[in-house]
Formats: sequence, C-alpha cells, structure tokens
Amino acid sequence: MATICRPAVSVPEHVITMEQTLELARELHADHPQLDLALRLIENTGVKERHIVQPIEDTLRHPGFEARNAVYEAEAKRRVPEVIRRALADAEIRAQDVDVIIYVSCTGFMMPSMTAWLINRMGFRSDTRQIPIAQLGCAAGGAAVNRAHDFCTAYPKANALIVCCEFCSLCYQPADLGVGNLLSNGLFGDGIAAAVVRGTGGTGISLERNASYLVPDTEDWISYQVRATGFHFQLDKRVPGTMEPLAPALKEIAGQHGWDAAQLDFYIIHAGGPRILDDLSKYLGVAPEAFRFSRATLTEYGNIASAVVLDALRRLFDEGGAHEAATGMLAGFGPGITAEMSLGRWSR
Repeated sequence: MATICRPAVSVPEHVITMEQTLELARELHADHPQLDLALRLIENTGVKERHIVQPIEDTLRHPGFEARNAVYEAEAKRRVPEVIRRALADAEIRAQDVDVIIYVSCTGFMMPSMTAWLINRMGFRSDTRQIPIAQLGCAAGGAAVNRAHDFCTAYPKANALIVCCEFCSLCYQPADLGVGNLLSNGLFGDGIAAAVVRGTGGTGISLERNASYLVPDTEDWISYQVRATGFHFQLDKRVPGTMEPLAPALKEIAGQHGWDAAQLDFYIIHAGGPRILDDLSKYLGVAPEAFRFSRATLTEYGNIASAVVLDALRRLFDEGGAHEAATGMLAGFGPGITAEMSLGRWSR
C-alpha cells in the first residue's frame, strides 16, 4: 500500500506582511476606482504574511518575461535540492531508491524539465521516470499525490518523489488593475515542498483511493493569459463559490469507499482562501477546526499554490500525526475548475 511520508517545506527569506501589502496597494493604486473593495478583499484573506523569493523592491519591478523566468530557474536550482534531501531523509530512502520524480510548478517554465536537472545533479538513477505537471495550478499538488499513488499501485515496490516549486511573486504584473488581480497580489506566496510516496513501508497516509472531478464550463474561471510580459493571472469573481458544486464530488469519493465525508479524522485541503474553507465546512458538515492545518498555511504563508497540500500535511505530522488507521481526505482545487482528491488511513 502506497504511503505518503512526511513532507519537507521551505519558504524564501523575504517577508511581506498584510500591513505592508495594504500600504503598497494604497501607494501604487491610489486613484483606482475600486481600491476600497480590493483592500477589503485582501484584508479578508486572513493572510498575515507571505514569503517571496526576491526583495519586495525587485518583485515590484518587471524586467520582462525572459528575466523573470531566468530568476525562476536559478532560484529553483538553488533552493529545491535541500528540500528534496530533507524529504528523502524523512522517508528513510536514498535518491537511488526513487523510481519516478513528479515535479509540479505553474509559475515558471523549463525544458528540459527540472526533473532532468535533478537526476543529473542529485544522484538519482538515469532510468528514473519523469512526470512534469505544469498546467493544473493549485490542483497540481493533489494531482501529484494521485499520480504517485497510481504509479506505486502499478509498481508496488516503487518509490515516488513529489516536488512542488511555486514562486507566485514572479507572476506579479504591475499593469494589471482588475480587482481579481489586485486580490491575488495580496493572497499568493512562494514556497517549495517535497514528499516521498513509498510503495512499501513508511509512516504517514496510506493511500487507498483517488479521483478527479471537473466542474463543467468553468475553464475560464481561473486561468493564465500568456503575453509578452509573461503569465497574467485571471480570477473570476465566481471562484469563491466553487465549493457548492465541488463538495458533492468529495462526498461521492468517500461514499464509493464506504466512508462518510463528514466523519473523517483529518482533512488536508488546499487553502485557496478563507471562503473556500468556510464553505467546505458548511457543505460537508464538518467543524471549521477540521481545516486548521490549511488555515495555518494560509495565515502564515498565503496561498502557495500546489505546495499548500504538502504544507498542510506537514502540519499534521508536526501535531504528532493521527492515531493508527485514522481516516482522512486530501484534496487540491485549481483551474478547470478541477478537484484532485484522495482518501487514506494513517499508518505507522
């Protein structure tokens, strides 16, 4: 049975607080006709601080897409290896024991993928499979867990390494003045996470079932417009209400497994914003406290895209984990609108 082990997580050293974010919005967009609305939306995110890969003065400058992407590549190569080393150590395996690397990112582009660089630089075997995931946004953390589960189900003795590297601050577009974009400037943060899924052995969530669900006709609700200046994030005002159509999908996967989605022992949920978590609590019929790990990630780091689910899982480990055979759900939500969901039991 495939088990996802303790994730390793790292955030950059540069910090911007909620107060600084609001002050910058007032300074940079003093004449914006909807500034008051944008400020209220940012305040309502509950994000106290975010970590960014460059100092704020560099983040606010836009030197062009080529230069931005060069920063992405250099910082990924500088920061990712140490996170991987910690994840391997926590899972008690070596780089040579990894059979597939699933690398997730939607905030920069490399070809060959970062997976090729990692194999060449970190001692992974030359026959290690590579699965880069670039276009699932925040849902990709859940998708990576599911693809690792699938791989280890097909090859029961295999080990999968998941790496999520998101530098959302490199997507800042100073000329985009829509309210949704101003909100995203105060919501998203940067972070790196890695975790091993072991085909046999390991302590963590023993994965039992996974599923995907796409809400019909919502593909333009969360998207990128790719322009000469890079990735321009598009956020529809209907996105906060997506838990109403997605909650039934979460109930269905639990029901197919003979579980009640409202009666699980732990929940590892992508924290897109407080409204997402509040609505999911309502529609699943679970106490708000059930999403404490996701809320902590949102408060301390902001929305770190695909890395959220691994950071929330890391917080469950930090709390001491769960009791043997405790039941739980992991879910990531993102463009599509897509949900990537999995169920498992805590295994020591």
